[in-house]
Amino acid sequence: MNVCIVGLGLIGGSLAIDLKRRGFAGRITGVDNNIHHQNIALHSGLADEIDTLVNAVMKSDLIILSTPVNTNRQMLPGILDMIAGTPKVVTDMGSTKAGIADAVANHPARGRYVASHPMAGTEFSGPMAAIGKLFDYKHVIICDRELSDEDALKTVGDMYTVLNMRQSFMNSRDHDVHVAYVSHISHITSFSLALSVLDKEKDEENILKLAGGGFDSTVRLAKSSADTWAPIFIQNSDSIIEVLDNYMEKMELFRKYILEHNAEGLKDLMNEANKIRKILN
Repeated sequence: MNVCIVGLGLIGGSLAIDLKRRGFAGRITGVDNNIHHQNIALHSGLADEIDTLVNAVMKSDLIILSTPVNTNRQMLPGILDMIAGTPKVVTDMGSTKAGIADAVANHPARGRYVASHPMAGTEFSGPMAAIGKLFDYKHVIICDRELSDEDALKTVGDMYTVLNMRQSFMNSRDHDVHVAYVSHISHITSFSLALSVLDKEKDEENILKLAGGGFDSTVRLAKSSADTWAPIFIQNSDSIIEVLDNYMEKMELFRKYILEHNAEGLKDLMNEANKIRKILN
């Protein structure tokens, strides 16, 4: 299969490694506006060639969009125009789905598009961050499957099977609410904590010397790319605001009990939070 990957960063590059290594893709054509990314992808073997979007779509069986979510949304209608009436399939890797679903809801070639979100990644970005086995044994969400053609679903499903991913299905709007709680809020709190610590570091240069494993794991996501995450926060703003309001209520409770020296209240909050063990284990 000839595969076009648009966006040769962490996700696109990691896809390229395993799709080629595992025999799903015979040839990979890369598309990226960043010349530096193009050169790295070619010299490292992530892509067999670099081409324009139009040329890459025309010569590929499967088109994978792995650019920021706002760019995916802008590109998809034009790509569906190009592949209408053909057996070509397009999917995206974006972390938000309702916006891109709305953008092509009435497109005559909507069936050739499969909305997907692999729940995998790291805090790093760019083609140098690409790694093999990034997707192994992680979950992928396929959204609005009833709107995609059966053969398109099979092609994308086969790809995720090759990547050893566990597939789940939901509609776009439910997906966006769920990821706001389990992914997007984690990034916002990590960014916020990093900003708070950096503010304090201006006055006390030794504060980061005291940072241990707990701090490292909590603030790790603050290293994530702003170019990737700002569009996600904007596109999923309604769900994220809902989560932030709920989160801030919990923070206010902690603040209240700490001010009151209310140890029992704090224990109740933490014991309730401990129930997450049953879900994560």
